Amino acid sequence: MEIEKHHDRDTSNSKSWSELPPELLDLVFKRLTMADFQRAKSVCSSWLSSSRQSVPRNNNQMIPWLILFPKDVENNPCLLFNPEEKDKLYRTRREEADLGSEFAKSFCIATCGNWLLMRDPLFTLYIVNLFTHEIIRLPPVETQLGTMKIERMRDDGDLEFRVTCDSGKVYKHKKGSLRLQSSLLWIDEKTRDYIVVWGLVERHCCVVYCKNGDTSWNQIPETLDCCDMVYKDSKLYFLSSSCGFIIFDMMIPFPFPPQVTFQCSVYVCKNRCRCSEYVERDRCRHGYRQSVAATTIVVTVTGQVLKVEKISGIHSRTWSFRVYKVYSSGSVEKIDSLGDEALLLDQGITVLANDTNGLVRNSIYFSYPCADTIFCVFNLEEQKMELLHRFDSSSSSSVDQFSRGRWFLPSFTQPSC
Repeated sequence: MEIEKHHDRDTSNSKSWSELPPELLDLVFKRLTMADFQRAKSVCSSWLSSSRQSVPRNNNQMIPWLILFPKDVENNPCLLFNPEEKDKLYRTRREEADLGSEFAKSFCIATCGNWLLMRDPLFTLYIVNLFTHEIIRLPPVETQLGTMKIERMRDDGDLEFRVTCDSGKVYKHKKGSLRLQSSLLWIDEKTRDYIVVWGLVERHCCVVYCKNGDTSWNQIPETLDCCDMVYKDSKLYFLSSSCGFIIFDMMIPFPFPPQVTFQCSVYVCKNRCRCSEYVERDRCRHGYRQSVAATTIVVTVTGQVLKVEKISGIHSRTWSFRVYKVYSSGSVEKIDSLGDEALLLDQGITVLANDTNGLVRNSIYFSYPCADTIFCVFNLEEQKMELLHRFDSSSSSSVDQFSRGRWFLPSFTQPSC
């Protein structure tokens, strides 16, 4: 009986986990990784409320995740891979209509935080939040302000576009042959202000952009022969085989075009765009042993601009890289180390790398398409390429079921009201 009474007394005085004081919860939240922080937020309403006043461990660092898109888009969700938890893959939830068949049939062409820039088979562009499923519609690609004209000739199964460049040259594109190059997305998580940038592969076509509120795409002069672009801190970093390296200030109000704030001549080996991966021999430098597949630009954590050459062996599927620091004079210097940073080639940026976020310092994270998209890591110090992660091929979530993927930098903080 004494034991029973003691048990009853403890039960009456015990408190629920939901009644823990906010100060204690804050101490707990600050010690959690991003993934565990999300789990803790879902425990109860009081924990969710307290989480809005806390930040998880490494919150001030950008920790990239990988989203994998399934081959069978109708029946499978996307998978998320967090480098912090190498043995886990997360499935996206299929809520209600799961964004509908439109998302299932679309291609992700850029990311920013939790947002994906998507293109459907009819070249309709839209932005979607991966976690909230909020959708922002963008102007039709043929709605252009400038000298380049795009006409949608058909809108059925035989979709065709006619592109007229400012030189008067006309290109016709049947379904699947129109390619949007180096697409970029930036969006403010709180205000929903955004900017989307892309260019056409055609040699004499320029780069276009739109901001929230725009009903058409605005063309940027002096952006021929686009090789690569990066958007960071309201600046568009543009690399061209004919115009060199240019920095545009994108905050200039409409109707004035973006302002050129810097320009210099930078050598670019003739290549295709980042996404096409066609190999062209650079005979003058490497004979027939190697080839430059793509030349891209990268902006580091500190704002330093890098030129990165992706090198392919002629008779193999191995890749290596040459990294150059770009100076204001236009001169470049080959570097052998990224220090404590890791380079995300598809994003055009570097992030801090350490033992806690799962990234390997002084390494380049990249992808290349073959039958399926393959994700790899190149260690600059060891000059060695390896697969990003050897997932369990026997699992029902095997990456063999997935043909496309993109790096993104998720933001798990709650926007202030």
